Amino acid sequence: MFMSCIRRKTVTGTLALSVFTAVLGSLQFGYNIGVINAPQKIIEQDYNATWVHRYGVPIPPGSLTSLWSLSVAIFSIGGMASSFCVGFVSEWLGRRKAMLVNNLFAFIGGGLMGMSKVCRSIEMMVLGRFIIGAYCGLASGLTPMYVGEIAPTSLRGALGTLHQLAIVTGILIAQVLGLEALLGSEDLWPVLLGVTVLPTVLQMVLLPFCPESPRFLYIVRCQERQAKHGLFRLTGRQDVGDILAEMKEEKRRMDMERKVSILELFRNHVYRQPIVIAILLQLSQQLSGINAIFYYSTSIFMKAGVQSPVYATIGAGVVNCAFTVVSLFLVERMGRRTLHMLGLAGMCVCAIVMTIALALSDSIPAFVSMLAIFGFVAFFEVGPGPIPWFFVAELFSQGPRPAAMAVAGFSNWTANFLVGMGFQYVADLCGPYVFLIFAVLLAFFLVFTFFRVPETRGKTFDQISANFGLELTTELENLNPPDFGGL
Repeated sequence: MFMSCIRRKTVTGTLALSVFTAVLGSLQFGYNIGVINAPQKIIEQDYNATWVHRYGVPIPPGSLTSLWSLSVAIFSIGGMASSFCVGFVSEWLGRRKAMLVNNLFAFIGGGLMGMSKVCRSIEMMVLGRFIIGAYCGLASGLTPMYVGEIAPTSLRGALGTLHQLAIVTGILIAQVLGLEALLGSEDLWPVLLGVTVLPTVLQMVLLPFCPESPRFLYIVRCQERQAKHGLFRLTGRQDVGDILAEMKEEKRRMDMERKVSILELFRNHVYRQPIVIAILLQLSQQLSGINAIFYYSTSIFMKAGVQSPVYATIGAGVVNCAFTVVSLFLVERMGRRTLHMLGLAGMCVCAIVMTIALALSDSIPAFVSMLAIFGFVAFFEVGPGPIPWFFVAELFSQGPRPAAMAVAGFSNWTANFLVGMGFQYVADLCGPYVFLIFAVLLAFFLVFTFFRVPETRGKTFDQISANFGLELTTELENLNPPDFGGL
């Protein structure tokens, strides 16, 4: 059904293999987001044992809290640092080779975390989390960039959504494997953290069989023959003249533009509107409150009388995955902008219901809170979850795209870090009313999307850029006035 939905005849084996291989990086991204939560108490006990081994006394509670917070937050710091390098790395090495080299970070980070218990080293655990965060920061930019560039225009939205599907699948796998009956035990938690190297090995084996992005080869490297060969492999068509003509027109426009740096994205009014849209779309994902919902979910499920709240949290993870699949079917039918607004509006309503249910928990049945949680997660995966990741690749032409992806990724990771570090303090201050803050933010992002975000469904990169580039032609004509023979 899914294949018929996205026009099976246009999906070649090479395209399927390339997309699958690329989103293995997204799978690891999600896995390393979720893997640290389930074994928290066991890892803290190991930190204490290491402290006793070194100093002969138990670790002070304040030091334990600080070390655990550092272990969690440094993942985002690694992602912030590396995401800012996406543009440079993708241009220097190419999209495919950059993903291949990035796997070295996964090997090193996974190895350090997996060996930290044996070596009795808290430092190895913290450093491993930083390095695996650096891997995820690069993967969060490289994967949607590569998939967006190799996907046919008619499939770009559906295939781009697979990045988010792989992320939530990775989170769900981490939640399941983190059960104490599986790998979340006192003896096996290092295996739980180190197993991230397995998809790394698979991706490194498969990447050599995937073509480099033809858009990158032709537009950036000027390698027309290699680009044609890549298009033939990806499309299965002998005649790729129409696709090449589109890329030629994009290259012609890019050659007219000056080289675009990150600063130029903000200085040049032609790029200012799309980069602001890209940043706010990323913020709408991280500031939506989704992480806060997962933070509160266990206690809410306990109030509802669930015997094993961890399984209810896994249930929320299943909803996460299920509605990401739903968005695969809808993104090319309803459009990116419509789905994003639908998701924001639904999350806003659920946040208000959540606030009322928590504030009046004595008189409102707890299942109302549970329904609000599942609804919040479902609407997140319909819109704000998947769409911002590939929307950025659609808003920019080949020239400014790497710099834009770097800025957007940095914005996403920075917001992720701020929410992770600051939410607990805000929640302690506001109590259940903390979700009203998220409701206001969601309403703001909804209004912004309605008035400022364009629809990109079914449009080529050149057509999308033209929406913002009406001023560009005039600007370029002013920079390069026609020659009238000295008149």
